[in-house]
Amino acid sequence: MIFKDYYKILDLESNKVTAEQIKVAYREQAKKYHPDVNVGNKNAEERFKDINEAYRVLSEANAKRKYDRMWNNYVGKRKAKAEAASGQGKTSIVGDFFNMFFGSIDNKKMEARTTTSKNGNVAKKGENIETEITISIKDAFNGAYKKISLRTVNGTMRSFDVKIPAGIQNHEKIRLIGQGKKGEHGGKNGDLFIKINIEDDPNYKLIGYDLYKYLPITPWEAALGTKASLSTIDEDVNVIVPKGTQSGELIRIGGKGYKDGKGSRGDLVAEVKIMVPTNMSEKEAELFKDLSEVSKFEPRTMKLK
Repeated sequence: MIFKDYYKILDLESNKVTAEQIKVAYREQAKKYHPDVNVGNKNAEERFKDINEAYRVLSEANAKRKYDRMWNNYVGKRKAKAEAASGQGKTSIVGDFFNMFFGSIDNKKMEARTTTSKNGNVAKKGENIETEITISIKDAFNGAYKKISLRTVNGTMRSFDVKIPAGIQNHEKIRLIGQGKKGEHGGKNGDLFIKINIEDDPNYKLIGYDLYKYLPITPWEAALGTKASLSTIDEDVNVIVPKGTQSGELIRIGGKGYKDGKGSRGDLVAEVKIMVPTNMSEKEAELFKDLSEVSKFEPRTMKLK
């Protein structure tokens, strides 16, 4: 029987974690390896099963206590020894171990894994490959499918269809299991990591979970105040511009920004830009001239913020 590190599967460094931390880790890993994100990737499907299996054990208090006793023994005291041992008897990843918590399972669904090949050579996992792609804020917000092409070591091109999940974070990586360099002597293939770079566009700038955009208004709207219509990334909203608003001031609209990955959203921050008409009619020019004659406003005496 081989011990299976459920904490490692959920990308947790130790068993000193709370139930909430386990739940958060499970959601992150399940999102990363969900079949919808890794269409046709059998390795990802198996990893997704492992993630669910780990969560079933660690989310149940009694099962977790029983598992932790074994985890402390295997990881704390015997991990190095187990890694150095030969492949003898290592024909099941789960087997009787999982049965201790949830009864018998269908062993046909569990692939046998060994540390050595049939000819005695040590199996070696293939190297991981890293690349990156740039996508628009709207594609990142709504989700999208992208095709990428990479040149292999023998000069041929390989193409991958990548599903970008809605709300992916800037610089987050998508992992395609088994799509890296080929393993040696029966070892597993490496993985392909795709770093996502979210590119600002003319309408939006992404800072953290907040989206920033300009709100152009007229001088009279700034002076008198107004209700302005503003397009967010997924709808139109009305924004109240207080009278006396200055160019460069920020108006924050809560919950209309980028997705934070936890079911909520950041804010939309509108930066006011007062736009002066460049092609004025004679009437408009007269009105501005009349205003200049009656107004005592001296902007150059004001303290700038």
